[in-house]
Amino acid sequence: MLINGAAADSVSGETMEVYDPYFGTLIDTVPKATAEDIDAAITAAQKAQKEWAAVPLHKRVSILLKFRDLIRENQASLAETLCRDNGKPYSQAFGEIGNWFVSIPAFCERAKHYYEQVIPAGQEPGQEHTLQYVKREPVGIVLCIIPFNFPSNLMSQKVLPSLLMGNAAIVMPPSGNPLTDMRLCHLLAEAGAPAGVIQCVTAPGAVKEAAITDPRIGFISLTGSTEVGVRVAELAAKNLTPYALELGGNDPFIVFEDADMDVALSEVYPGRLVNAGQICCACKRFIVHRSRLEEFTKGVVDIAKSLKSEDPMLPETRFTCLINEKAAIEVEKQVNLTVDQGAKILAGGHRDGTKYEATVLGDVTPDMDIAKDMEVFGPVIPIIPFDTEEEALEIANNSIYGLASCIFTENSRRIARMASRLEAGDVIVNGASRLRTFEMPFGGWKMSGVGTEGVMCTFDEVTRTKVIILKDMLP
Repeated sequence: MLINGAAADSVSGETMEVYDPYFGTLIDTVPKATAEDIDAAITAAQKAQKEWAAVPLHKRVSILLKFRDLIRENQASLAETLCRDNGKPYSQAFGEIGNWFVSIPAFCERAKHYYEQVIPAGQEPGQEHTLQYVKREPVGIVLCIIPFNFPSNLMSQKVLPSLLMGNAAIVMPPSGNPLTDMRLCHLLAEAGAPAGVIQCVTAPGAVKEAAITDPRIGFISLTGSTEVGVRVAELAAKNLTPYALELGGNDPFIVFEDADMDVALSEVYPGRLVNAGQICCACKRFIVHRSRLEEFTKGVVDIAKSLKSEDPMLPETRFTCLINEKAAIEVEKQVNLTVDQGAKILAGGHRDGTKYEATVLGDVTPDMDIAKDMEVFGPVIPIIPFDTEEEALEIANNSIYGLASCIFTENSRRIARMASRLEAGDVIVNGASRLRTFEMPFGGWKMSGVGTEGVMCTFDEVTRTKVIILKDMLP
């Protein structure tokens, strides 16, 4: 781990094993943190943050730009680490590490222009001689809880704005595949982040609660399942600790009768099957106009049958495995349940350890669990037919989730109608819902989360407002 600027084992001496999801081989062991380790990290962060907040912004930016250079020097080996402990194809891992070259300058540039505000005198009666100066100050310590599926990307979304605004950040990487985030935190320290400002604590799920409930934590940033998010909210309420929760989704992929089918089919793999479908904002319900149902289904079946689980390190690999066997078994159970409810397997449907085939389900009806609130975190494509725009909208919105959504149509009026009526944090037109840029505010409605992330908005999340009033300052 990285605690107070030094490599650290757990005070208990206990470790956790990290396995390659594809081959099942042991890669490494990492410390298994205790509540005592977490207390040491928070104590160090509390002291370091006050000193870090006094560091001029341009110096914080310089450290992060040096960090970017170190990532560039180590991109290939970082990608290999991510590939091996996560199981995603090396080409995708390499791209994910490369996203730091987008996120670091983007957040740095935004920070430099994140100006404070002045409310001029005379804006309301009685205040003709008073200035009101509105500023943002750091929350203190930001607890960054990272999920398994995109540990590098989501670390950048949480850590960069936190540090730029003068906070200390404690990174809690995913327990099953923590190696990438651990390496990144050590590189950030090497780049010049002071001891205690960036720390990495490898704690299993229940032990994380010691940090979540600590009153010294100023903000909690979590990406994870809705179940975990609800638990975090319950624990954080004890200290009124603010949080941003990016949670689950069951995103609709709606294909209208006038859709460009080549475009729609080209979005199926990137929108649903990348990372074996283990993406919160992946398309998970394929709602298709009945007049295009046969055409779309045939195209999707061909895509699914073309994908075979292969060694993640091979440069041509596009499809591999799930994060562990437990996850694959859960997907298998969900598919079997859907078949029991009347659906038919048109492609795939078989599991081998952590590997689950790209699977297409036909004859799916709106009353089935998979068409509403059952999020399948794996490479499964349920196809649900519809006849009218109103019916498509009803199916899409009939879910506890509202993370993202997408529609395929050439009708501009329909685009306007659907975009305004879909109950989701974002609506992508003629593209898959998985689209997420660093600039955009990303966050869900309903049970898909609270708060937003992105260059446009995270600075507001990790700071708090202070108003300095200069009463009767002006003549």
